[in-house]
Amino acid sequence: MSAPVSIVLGCWLGYAPLNAYTQQRTAISDEAQAVTQAASAIVRSAEESQMLFGGKAMTISQLRQLANDCAEPGWDGSEAYPIDPDALQNAEEFVRLLPYGFPDPECAPDPDGSISLDWIQSRHRLFSLSIGNSSRLAYAWMDGTDKGHGVACFDRSSIPLRVLSEIQSILGPTDASLRIA
Repeated sequence: MSAPVSIVLGCWLGYAPLNAYTQQRTAISDEAQAVTQAASAIVRSAEESQMLFGGKAMTISQLRQLANDCAEPGWDGSEAYPIDPDALQNAEEFVRLLPYGFPDPECAPDPDGSISLDWIQSRHRLFSLSIGNSSRLAYAWMDGTDKGHGVACFDRSSIPLRVLSEIQSILGPTDASLRIA
């Protein structure tokens, strides 16, 4: 049953809805659990494929390494909190949801246990997003002498259009430009 279910689910749903389906974990019957396991296997397979998942796999690997490196209190030699496991999960989900062709962010730990995702075009053109253990996304940007900041809500099923648009305005045209507009 697993192979036909995998093929049908993968073709019918696509990656993003399939990934969201695997996060729900509400399967009770044996059949529902089999479908959830098949969906999880498809998601894992897609994420391991450089061809299908691109640089996202490397970014998620970097996030996990960062969380491992910053797992102890005081990892910065001062009073930094360890990276919160929920912040890691939120950051991974954010990266998974980035449109195909969208540039991958640089990752950095924040001393409050959050993770910073940064898109840096130059010293004077950048966008920084802080992802913590809640649905709150705090961001700041600089474009020459123009700068700003904001907060958006992340529901883990889609990236707020406002955030994608702000990143896009800093980076300029990318392969993902048509998918955002």
